[in-house]
Amino acid sequence: MKKLAIIGASYLQLPLVEKAKQMGIETHCFAWPEGAICKEIADYFYPISILEKEEILKKCIEINVNGITTIATDMAVPTICYVAEKMNLISNSFHSSLVSTNKWEMRKAFEKGNCSIPKFIEATDSKVTIEGFKFPLIVKPLDRSGSRGVTKVMLKDELPRAINYAINESFCKKAIVEEFIEGEEVSVETISINGEHTILAITDKITTGPPHFVELAHHQPSSLSKEIQEKLKTETISCLNALDINFGAGHSEFKITSKGEVYIIEVGARMGGDFIGSHLVQLSTGYDFLEGVITIALGKFERPILKNKAFSGVYFLCNETKQILPYFSQQNEFDIQKEIQNTTLQNITNSNERSGYLIYKANKKIELI
Repeated sequence: MKKLAIIGASYLQLPLVEKAKQMGIETHCFAWPEGAICKEIADYFYPISILEKEEILKKCIEINVNGITTIATDMAVPTICYVAEKMNLISNSFHSSLVSTNKWEMRKAFEKGNCSIPKFIEATDSKVTIEGFKFPLIVKPLDRSGSRGVTKVMLKDELPRAINYAINESFCKKAIVEEFIEGEEVSVETISINGEHTILAITDKITTGPPHFVELAHHQPSSLSKEIQEKLKTETISCLNALDINFGAGHSEFKITSKGEVYIIEVGARMGGDFIGSHLVQLSTGYDFLEGVITIALGKFERPILKNKAFSGVYFLCNETKQILPYFSQQNEFDIQKEIQNTTLQNITNSNERSGYLIYKANKKIELI
């Protein structure tokens, strides 16, 4: 029986653990016990922080795992690549993992790779020189996801507070300041093997907007024009190559201006969270993305076949989307999965504050907000 190490054990990794077990693979999960719901489902669970790469390496050698992976967790990526490199398993390089999980290093790589990016600067404290920058600006931590620590800044006087907020949320206590790109937000979902990239889907996004841009809904396929979608696909390949992402899932986030200009915001060397990778891709294309990620980690891969074209999406419940609440108490013909996790709806500043979700599949885009 093949043995798969899974870094992380929260609800984000649950679909991965369940899929691996369905495939007859022995699952070994690593994470702190708090919030580790996968510890009850995985074959083996180890209460080791996902950041403790040396301890995890030691255990993986002892277990003699055949592969190592994760989904939707940026923090786990360096540990995965480090262990895989030491054990001669399939993954991106450790250097690539450090670049793809640090927004400053990522932007420098994009710059070198001639990718289309907004003007940016690193901040280690609130005293930064922004001469030549055009407002508004966007400020975010160097190493976080899920909209944590993100603020849109309209005026120079607002900048120090936004930088301090981002630094406080950052693990490395650094922030990035860049020119804000006004436009639609999308992501591109990919899978790669030996540097050969396959575009699986383009995801349209709805967010709260300024100041925090927390995601409220995702839809596949994209409703963007064919011309814009081709631009996105070309730019995605350039960005993956710039970051040396050669294996596994990719989640590339873009902004598109009213003039049709495409700007890369960031790339994750993992599946998109918020059910994008774990659910929506398969619902809209028929391709089992989870199985693909697992087989790559175990050293096998078949070029993806996109079997069908359907519409899929997810809505998140919060005060900003309270109008969707009735759909949780009734059966809808488009329902795939839904859950209310907190009956108190609040205005949200990051994705952890959302109160529930509704995943759909239909023969057309379902517009509830």
